[in-house]
Amino acid sequence: MVESLTSLRKRVNDYLAANLPADIDQPTLADAMLYSTLADAMLYSTMAGGKRLRPTLTLATVEVLGGQLNADVMRAATALELLHTYSLIHDDLPAMDDDDLRRGKPTNHCRFGAGMATLAGDGLLTLAFQWVSDNQLPAPVKVDLTRELAMAAGPAGMVAGQARDIENTGRHLSLNQLRYLHRQKTGALIHYAVLAGGIITNQPTAVRQLLAKFGDYYGLAFQIYDDLMDVLGTTAQMGKEVGKDAEEHKNTYPGLLGVPAAEDQLHQALAGARQTQADLAQLTGRAFAAYDDFLAYFKL
Repeated sequence: MVESLTSLRKRVNDYLAANLPADIDQPTLADAMLYSTLADAMLYSTMAGGKRLRPTLTLATVEVLGGQLNADVMRAATALELLHTYSLIHDDLPAMDDDDLRRGKPTNHCRFGAGMATLAGDGLLTLAFQWVSDNQLPAPVKVDLTRELAMAAGPAGMVAGQARDIENTGRHLSLNQLRYLHRQKTGALIHYAVLAGGIITNQPTAVRQLLAKFGDYYGLAFQIYDDLMDVLGTTAQMGKEVGKDAEEHKNTYPGLLGVPAAEDQLHQALAGARQTQADLAQLTGRAFAAYDDFLAYFKL
């Protein structure tokens, strides 16, 4: 039986709270003068809340495909939340989006300064790869996870998308160009999150391809929804400032298409995700109803 999204989210939060401090160099009482704020800065953003969609997508996929959520799977899956949190810290920096609010709290650099926030992000990024490899999963699984995560996060994935976002601020992109940008910036980690469940459970290529396809549709829907909520939502709802995309001339779906057409794009992406969900069920003979909880996130 697949656990509820609420239960999976609690698993992630509990694992992070119990294990993250152990991998950060903490001061001893004898060396109190050597204390730094690195641990506080890393924990501040990681434990600030959040939907935990990425690691819970991995965990739900593992369970749907018959895997067990043991300590090794939890370590590999929650590594993605470390990496995601690093990306948020760096994205909020003054040299990037210069945001003051994240998850309803002051952003990391507002709380600890830009230098320490940068180091907190660096620490979370590198620790993510430690967790992916520092477990007892089979060696081929760890190799595949490490490679796929590096590609999703690096200069062919999320980092490339962020660079495109910076370069094209104030420029008018076509719909295809906008999709490509966000497939890297936002979609790459969600693509990985779903695929990772197939890697951990040693699925054949055809299943992995469909899992990645579901992740692609879900990632597209996630970005369109985020763009729409920047127009339609409130700061209280989003936990961050809204309306900044238009002020800063960012390329967004509502900005390019208008709100009604952007909503239509969202519905198309969700339809693609649901069709892929059905294709996965047919191919594997397993019920993928657990994905319904994730698809229910999109409410306008």
